[in-house]
Amino acid sequence: MGKKKLPIGIEDFAKLRTNDFYYVDKTSMIKELLENWGEVNLFTRPRRFGKSLNMSMLRSFFEIGADGSLFDGLAISKETAFCEKYMGKFPVISITLKNVGANCFETARSLLIRVINEEARKLRTLLDSDKFSQWDRKDYELLLDRQMNDGTLFGSLKLMSELLRKYYDHKVIILIDEYDVPLAKANQYDYYAEMVGVIRSLFDEALKSNSNLEFAVMTGCLRVAKESIFTGLNNPKMYTMLDARCDEQFGFTDEEVVQMLGYYGFSDYYDLTKEWYDGYRIGSAGVYNPWDVINWCDQLLTNPNKVPKSYWANSSSNEEVRKFIQKMENGVTKAEIERLISGETVQKKIEEQLTYNTMYDSIENMWSLLYATGYLTQSETPMGNLVRLTIPNTEVRNIFSDSILGLFQEKISGDGEAVDAFCKALKDGDVGEVEKHFTEFLKNTISIRDTAIKKEFKESFYHGILLGILGFKGSWGVTSNRESGDGYYDIAIEIEDEEIGIVLEVKYAENGKFEAECEKALKQINDRNYAAELRSDGMSTILKYGIACCRKECRAVLEKEG
Repeated sequence: MGKKKLPIGIEDFAKLRTNDFYYVDKTSMIKELLENWGEVNLFTRPRRFGKSLNMSMLRSFFEIGADGSLFDGLAISKETAFCEKYMGKFPVISITLKNVGANCFETARSLLIRVINEEARKLRTLLDSDKFSQWDRKDYELLLDRQMNDGTLFGSLKLMSELLRKYYDHKVIILIDEYDVPLAKANQYDYYAEMVGVIRSLFDEALKSNSNLEFAVMTGCLRVAKESIFTGLNNPKMYTMLDARCDEQFGFTDEEVVQMLGYYGFSDYYDLTKEWYDGYRIGSAGVYNPWDVINWCDQLLTNPNKVPKSYWANSSSNEEVRKFIQKMENGVTKAEIERLISGETVQKKIEEQLTYNTMYDSIENMWSLLYATGYLTQSETPMGNLVRLTIPNTEVRNIFSDSILGLFQEKISGDGEAVDAFCKALKDGDVGEVEKHFTEFLKNTISIRDTAIKKEFKESFYHGILLGILGFKGSWGVTSNRESGDGYYDIAIEIEDEEIGIVLEVKYAENGKFEAECEKALKQINDRNYAAELRSDGMSTILKYGIACCRKECRAVLEKEG
C-alpha cells in the first residue's frame, strides 16, 4: 500500500481528509477553543504555520451539514458528548482576506467585495424559503453587487449572519482568516488609513453589535493594536505567541515530527530536521515550522540524498530582517546581532499590540515584529513582557546571515580602492597585505563568536564575505563550491589574461587557533587536489591560500605552484 500524499499547499480540510493526504491531527483545538470561551478569538502566528488549514477544520466541524466521517479516528472524535453537542450545529460564515492586497486602495476594496460576493453566493439556495421576505431578498442581492457602496460593504457580514440566523434559527459562527493581510499590503502601498477605515467598520458591524453572533475566530500574523481596528470590541480573547492556550495547535510538536519522519522512512533525518526547522517556542510548547517539515519530507521522497534548504524563508521577501539589519548603527548594536547569530539570546520588551504603519518606527517595535513574524522566538518562559529572544534554527539564522552579507556588499560597493588593494595582494601572493585588508573588511560587518553554533555555519559566513568582495572584481572568473579533484573547493579564481589561478579554503579558528586552521585548510587543498580544474584550464601559476578567521581577525598561509 502506498504512502499518503504530503499536503503541500493544501488548506482545505475536507479535501485533505478525503484525498489521502497525510494529516497532523490538530482537532483537539476545537474543544480547547470552546473551553477557553471567548466571543471573539484572535490567533496570531507566523505565516505558513497552519492557520488557514485550522480555520477550514473549524468550518468542517461546526457547519450545519458537516460530514462527521472527516473526523473519524481523530482526537476530537473521542469526545463523543462534545461532538453530539457541537458538530454540525451552526451556520458558518468563513472568509479569508489573504488575497485582499493590491497596489492601490480601489483595487484592494474591489478584492474585498469579491470575497464577500463569493461567500454570499453560498446562501443562494436558502432564499427560496418562505422564511424570507421580499426585503430580505433585496438585501441579499446587494451582497452580490460587485460595485457595492460602503454602507453595504461595512454591514455585509452582519447581514449575512442575520439571514443565516433567520433561516436556521441558530446563531452564527464567523471565521476570518488572515485578517491583517489587507493592512500589511495597504501599508506597503501607502493607503493604510483608507484600509483601516474599511476593516474597522466591517469588524465593528460583524463582531461588536451583532446579536446573531455565536462566536468568531480570526487569524493573522500581528495583533493589531485595539485603537487601530478593534476599537469597538469588548476584550477579544487573544492567543498570541506568548499564550500557553492552544500552544500546540499551530506548528508541529517533536512527537508529531518523529511520527511523520518514521511514517515515510526518514527517521535517520531527525537530527538534521530538528537543527534546520525546530526551535520555535509558542507559550510553553516547542514546535517546528510545519511548512518546512512537509516540504523537506517531500524532497526526501524524491531524493533521499537531498540536503535541507530554506522553504519558509523562500516564501517571502524577508523584508523585516533586512530592515532590522539596516538599523545596526541606529539603535541595534552589533554586539546584539552577533549574539543572536552566534546562537545566544538577548532580552527585550515585547509589545504585542502593533500597527503596520508604525512597526518600523522604533527599534523596540522591530524587535516585537521579528518575534511576532517568526524570525525570533522565546528561549524560555518570559517574565511579563520581557522575553529572552533567540534565532530558532539554522534556516532562520541563514536569513540573518544573508541579510548581513547583503548589507556588507552594499557598504563596500562604493569602495573600489579597498577592493582593488585586497585583490592585488591576493594576486601578488602578499600574505601580509591579504590579512591586513581582509581584517579591515571584517571590521565593517559583524563577527561570529565561539559558541555551540556549528563550525560549518561560521565558515560559510566568512566564505560569504570573501565572495562579496570578489564579486566586484568583474574581470576575474570567480566560482564557489564546485567540484574539482576529489572534493568541493570553497572559492576558485581564474585570471585568464595572466594565467593565474587562486584557490581559497576558509576555516573558522575556534578559540583563536589561527595557525592550526590555516595549515589544515592548505592541507585540504592539496589532499583533495582542488587545483586540478585550474591546471586543466591552463593556469600556469596557482596560488593556494589557507585562510582562518575568528571574530574580526584573519590569518593566511600561502603555497605557490608554478
